[in-house]
Amino acid sequence: MKIRKGLILALAATAMLSGTAFAEESEKTVTILGTSDMHGNIWGYSYEDNAETANNGMARLYTYIQQVREENPATFLIDAGDDIQGTIMTDDLYNKTPEEEHPVITAMNYMGYDAMTLGNHEFNWGIPTMQQITSQASFPVLAANVKDAEGNYVTSAGWTITEREGVKLAVIGVVTPDVPIWDGGKEGIEGCTYEAASEAVKTAIAEIGDQADIIMVSAHMGLVAEFDEENGADSAQKILDDNPEIDILQVGHYHMVVEEKQGETVIGGVRNGGRDIARFDLTLDADNQVIDSSVSVVDMTDVEPSQEIRDIPLIAEAHQKTIDFINGGSGEDGEGGVALGSTTAKFQPEDEITGIPSGRIMDTAVMDLINKIQLENSGADVSAAALFKNTSDLPEGDINYGNIFDIYKFDNTLYRVTVTGKELKAYMEWSAECYNQWEPGDINISFDPEYPDYLYDMFAGVEYEIDLSQPKGERIKNVMFNGEPLSDDQTLTLAVNNYRYSSALKSLNLIEGTKEWESSNSIRDMIVEYFAENSPVEPEVDNNWQIVGVDLELDNPLRAEIIEKINNGEIEVPYSESININDYEADAGKELKSLGNLLDTLG
Repeated sequence: MKIRKGLILALAATAMLSGTAFAEESEKTVTILGTSDMHGNIWGYSYEDNAETANNGMARLYTYIQQVREENPATFLIDAGDDIQGTIMTDDLYNKTPEEEHPVITAMNYMGYDAMTLGNHEFNWGIPTMQQITSQASFPVLAANVKDAEGNYVTSAGWTITEREGVKLAVIGVVTPDVPIWDGGKEGIEGCTYEAASEAVKTAIAEIGDQADIIMVSAHMGLVAEFDEENGADSAQKILDDNPEIDILQVGHYHMVVEEKQGETVIGGVRNGGRDIARFDLTLDADNQVIDSSVSVVDMTDVEPSQEIRDIPLIAEAHQKTIDFINGGSGEDGEGGVALGSTTAKFQPEDEITGIPSGRIMDTAVMDLINKIQLENSGADVSAAALFKNTSDLPEGDINYGNIFDIYKFDNTLYRVTVTGKELKAYMEWSAECYNQWEPGDINISFDPEYPDYLYDMFAGVEYEIDLSQPKGERIKNVMFNGEPLSDDQTLTLAVNNYRYSSALKSLNLIEGTKEWESSNSIRDMIVEYFAENSPVEPEVDNNWQIVGVDLELDNPLRAEIIEKINNGEIEVPYSESININDYEADAGKELKSLGNLLDTLG
């Protein structure tokens, strides 16, 4: 009996060990790769700079995607939108001929996407154009919260289920419902309904039921609401709060790295232009139940671009066609390298501190040129415009289309609207919120990282000061119009682009008036015309505005020492947080004291 009992115990132990091993072997890892906001950057090339990039582009993404697929056959590839807009290739060539094969969709087909969610920029040319271009996709294009007048999905799909290695992934796509705010006048936009994202997701989850093992929401919006702060119709956080059963939440639109976990849900988002890819790794048990998950955002710096992507005939052709277009100045000029005009000097000053753009802390010739052109074309009293890219500049000498695109990268049209002095000041205060408040001892001006650069407008036609010693909402001082203080009840006309009019002035209730005039051509076309008629153009700065209320320790020798270390890469660029001379001195004192104690010990 003892022998039999021992044998039974041994067999039981073996069975338990075998069962454990079997359970471990039956677990599987599924990887979901998420891209977003690629904005037409296929090659990894800056057409406005006529130069290869080192850290972005769909070709780089594909190199990494291939590596992951080799590691794990159970890999899915999902995109969260804003892909067919953003470069000279897309905006000035292929989006104007939607009946032709589109290079971005061609590249995405080759890369093997499982699904794509619409972004708001997919609507920029109207719904028929969007539908023509996205219909070329060999994968589902999703928008669960946008339906046409007949109640059908605008892309014919709101969600999809795809299977790999025996695992079924359900992907629900939702776009920010704020599309009409930006593109309300475009063909077909007003005829659709735009449902709150969380409600559309709830409906989709009910429709999916138990058909999928993993539920993923691909949301073209940030976690925080952009306009609907009260109800969260455009908030990805609201989606998750209302639908906690979601396994993966992909976010986009804000061009920010998001890498977090809330409860059992992993959340990831990337920057723009193919700068990063979000990687979601999920562990499933033998019943395909998710038992663990993680998220990481992988930077594409130093990743070699895929030559496979670049060698696709249409991609190679589109790339060269774009370069020829830039050199020629227009599609009709051919490849002759015809300049659009010329300048007598550069338009941007050099940055004193690397990474702190001079173009955002002082008046510059670039912004004065754009505002001057807007004033001349609109006949308005005051103009507002943004520096869309901190490094935007015009070189000395000949100017081509790439240079124009560099200083004005969007296809915005120009509006003229009547505003009161009070409304204009409120608009200026909103714009000045991009800065952090200056503190005594700060050696540099810094910027609130929650405010994207493109939200900061600079104004012409008025003189004004921005007092950064004051909190947000109390910074605009000494506003002068025609040599006199601007009164709150005074009326004047404002030139502003269609995007800012809709997404800020009206949606934030900054003004009551409506547009009284709209240009028939884009602001970028106006700049092209200006160079054709006025070259050579001389950089001019009227210094109508300045930052006040700051003492940047200009006479302190430590400031020069700190700036030298920043410019040499020894200290991180203080873009979102100023370096304070008092803290720096205190830290230096601690280091000296620590070194002294060490020397005493050794002595």
